[in-house]
Amino acid sequence: MLIVVVACGCKPERKSIDNPKPAVYYWRTSFSFDDVERQFLRDYNVGKMYVRYFDVVVDSKTQQLRPNATIQFKDPMPDGIEVIPTIFIVNECVNHGIDTIAPLLVNRVLQMCETHEIKGVKELQIDCDWTVKTQDAYFKFLEQVRQLLADKGMKLSATIRLHQLAMTPPPVDYGVLMMYNTGDLKNSKQRNPILDKRDVEPYLKYLAGYNLPLCAAYPNFGWQLLFTGDKFRDILYSEDLSDTTLYQPVGDGKYVVISSIDLPNYLSSNSTYTYLNAGDTVMLVKPDAQTLVQVHDALSHERPGINDQVIIYHLNNSSINNYSPSDYEKIFNP
Repeated sequence: MLIVVVACGCKPERKSIDNPKPAVYYWRTSFSFDDVERQFLRDYNVGKMYVRYFDVVVDSKTQQLRPNATIQFKDPMPDGIEVIPTIFIVNECVNHGIDTIAPLLVNRVLQMCETHEIKGVKELQIDCDWTVKTQDAYFKFLEQVRQLLADKGMKLSATIRLHQLAMTPPPVDYGVLMMYNTGDLKNSKQRNPILDKRDVEPYLKYLAGYNLPLCAAYPNFGWQLLFTGDKFRDILYSEDLSDTTLYQPVGDGKYVVISSIDLPNYLSSNSTYTYLNAGDTVMLVKPDAQTLVQVHDALSHERPGINDQVIIYHLNNSSINNYSPSDYEKIFNP
């Protein structure tokens, strides 16, 4: 009897995910690779690729849910890599009858896999920054998707943001803890908004007891944040900040715009522009390698096994070069 009591008093073991492998997110609208990206996959024996297939948004005119920014497949998937289709759902969608689209979403994903000859798909991942107010509707949707996938012998995973560790785990097979976008990018005086260990520390206490298998995703990207005074304006993409006809460096990754210019927004579905005015500032932010390793090790300490599978966000030539091979080896190391 004493043995039973002692056993019941122990905390349940929090398992890592099944079949862990080095992994990357692919978060672009055109699926193709250059030599640097292919070499990265080989160098680190990447075995899984979480590929964003499309977003789900609320149509501004009809107020109906619809897919947006669907990926275009231009290159075949490299041999030996498992594809996990990943769908980003804007939180606003949860209050617009999201439970009605579960079969449509699953069918669309499977049809895309068939059309583009992506074989051996065993899993679907949903990415959504749900809140306390949207949790019930979102979880009902996940339960429907999970059942539809289970009928086809597939699994369901979901992203988990730090603040969600204090909430009920979603009804999925495992979660990916997103160790990026941890701060406030709109605050020009804020510490690094992509990742800062001080923003992570308050949530570490929830890791050991979080009742869902977890792996972790770490950033290798940077942001170019546009401000007018202290007011956040936009995120720029792939701007050449070394162009001294447009930008003047003033230290600490900060640049002053010296010539006004209209930049096309290539990520928008409409023809839109970002207006840069002389006097605006651009702040280049990215976490240093030491921060990534410190956070990686802190997670392992609180929850052994969480780094059995590490996912790098994301596979992109310019992002890859932000860190050295030795940095990546430390991050991929459990």
